[in-house]
Amino acid sequence: MRKTLSVLAAGFVVVALAACSSGSPSATPTPTATSASLTCENVKPGSASDSVKIASAYGADPKATFTTPLKATKLERTVISKGDGAEVKGGDSIDIALAAYNGTTGKELAASAGFDGQSAQTVSVDVNTFVPGIVRAVECLPLKSRIVITGTAKQMFGKADLTQFSLKDTDTVVFVIDSVSKIPTRADGTPVAPTAGFPTVKLAASGEPNITIPKTDPPTTTKIAVLKQGDGEVVQSGDTVTVQYKGVLWRNGATFDSSWSRGEPASFQTTGVVAGFKKALEGQKVGSQVIAIVPPADGYGTKGSGDITATDTMVFVIDILKTVR
Repeated sequence: MRKTLSVLAAGFVVVALAACSSGSPSATPTPTATSASLTCENVKPGSASDSVKIASAYGADPKATFTTPLKATKLERTVISKGDGAEVKGGDSIDIALAAYNGTTGKELAASAGFDGQSAQTVSVDVNTFVPGIVRAVECLPLKSRIVITGTAKQMFGKADLTQFSLKDTDTVVFVIDSVSKIPTRADGTPVAPTAGFPTVKLAASGEPNITIPKTDPPTTTKIAVLKQGDGEVVQSGDTVTVQYKGVLWRNGATFDSSWSRGEPASFQTTGVVAGFKKALEGQKVGSQVIAIVPPADGYGTKGSGDITATDTMVFVIDILKTVR
């Protein structure tokens, strides 16, 4: 449950995606993916993208150089090195490393992120929900590829606010991207026997949970149980997590929020959500699925929020897919 509307990721991706990244629980839903938004364009190389010189191998900061001012009127994509991983498809969530440059000056727009052992950044391969230049760079190529993509700022950033970069829509922008790995869409931990008194959870073929509330009064304190036990990294306070989740009301079982309905996992900081959701995340291992019963005291308190009243107890089922500190 979100307290503030901010994009919580590291480095350049924070500012680049502020207008288009997916949100945390109770954020305004992102646009639903369409067949058009998930279709690969397979952008071709051109003189602008081919002119970018890279000083390092995959995984290292690219330290790109090119003759300035670089002119671009359309998107161009040059594959510097083709990886041997799984193909990146529309709708995937993947980790990337990213460097971005002003085509006029040759200078970085912001510090590069994800190279030289830094934490990779999670992106959604859907132009409806993420920066178009990043999506068009990585789509339909195998993971572990290094790509250069060039285009106008408008083509590269879409609807994102460019004022903080001192860019005009017609300015040229250069992205250098390493595609790293895919993020799973569901928890892959070992199933754990259900805990007595908790709602019943059955999973659809996609992994989406269907939650049945027992015909009893809810507990008055937050209760948490593990449904699948993962063996990944432990989530710590302040980490940025990537999750799938569904939230329903105890009183009627109605869904009030769901990443599944938006078609992609959500990423946010553990300290940016209400107390009950935070308690459900911290201390758990990546790959786990947890269920949390959250009374008003650890939720929205006496004010409520939207369809959630001041007396509503919430139930969340959360698949923990990734954590970054």
